[in-house]
Amino acid sequence: MVMGSRPDVFATFVEVLTKALDDHDATGADLAERVHLSRFHFDRVIAATAGEPPTRLRRRVLLERAAYRLVTTERSVLEVAVEAGYSTHESFTRAFTKAYGSSPVQWRERPTRIPIEAPSGVHFHPPDSLRLPAQTKVSAMNMLVTMVEHHVWLVGEMLARAETLRADQVDAPIELSVEGVDDEPTMRSLLSRLVGQLEMWSAAIQGREYDFAVEHPEDIAHLRARLAEVGPTFLTQVRDVCEQGRLDEAIVCPGDQVEVYTFGAVIAHVLTFAAHRRTLVAGALHDAGFTDLDGGDPIRWITHRA
Repeated sequence: MVMGSRPDVFATFVEVLTKALDDHDATGADLAERVHLSRFHFDRVIAATAGEPPTRLRRRVLLERAAYRLVTTERSVLEVAVEAGYSTHESFTRAFTKAYGSSPVQWRERPTRIPIEAPSGVHFHPPDSLRLPAQTKVSAMNMLVTMVEHHVWLVGEMLARAETLRADQVDAPIELSVEGVDDEPTMRSLLSRLVGQLEMWSAAIQGREYDFAVEHPEDIAHLRARLAEVGPTFLTQVRDVCEQGRLDEAIVCPGDQVEVYTFGAVIAHVLTFAAHRRTLVAGALHDAGFTDLDGGDPIRWITHRA
């Protein structure tokens, strides 16, 4: 048998494994056959490429999917365990606790990052696939295009809705509506939320909860100290994610209502709502006599840097 290159074989294995995640009767020999290798060569090639045996990689991915299920569904721990290929609650709890440092019940209450450290970089990717960095890498340019695509889509949706309104509704003066974004905004509260948003998402990336109490109220000097710490931290996180092509990787956002988003979606969210708040603050500062911030427009700042 002429064996293809290791990357090709490994990519085929990941594709096969994605389709076989719920096929718990499939043995290592079955997977090797689907990759068109003998069991000996299959184990050797996958282990050499992934840095872990194929059976261990499969168990790890199933645990990652189980972690995702725990925070995104109301399934019982036993139901999640059975889907992950474990016959008993106890055996699943032992494996999960070893991988995540806390039991499934504890982790569900205080979730952290879903991916388990692994040399291959292959992880479960919600909702039901695997992430192979070499093939699904998302670049910063992809993210920029996606944000522009969202902008064009959103303007189109706004036009579609506006078309159903009366002319007097379309032509009526607009009063600032902040419902669902910020209640009774002030310059202080908006600045606090701008800094707090960076710290909140930085904490989520690290698997920590954020204490909103710090924002009510907050001294400007304290805000500057917080930004001096969290600004560089969040920037480093974003740079690392972009350079490593991990914009499509899922992160868990802990709190009363646990959510799972991609890194790219989080960054787009931060920039979108930050732009809204920055514009309001820039206007308030302009009214206070500060006219040197271009209304918060980044066009000159970016051009001069380039």
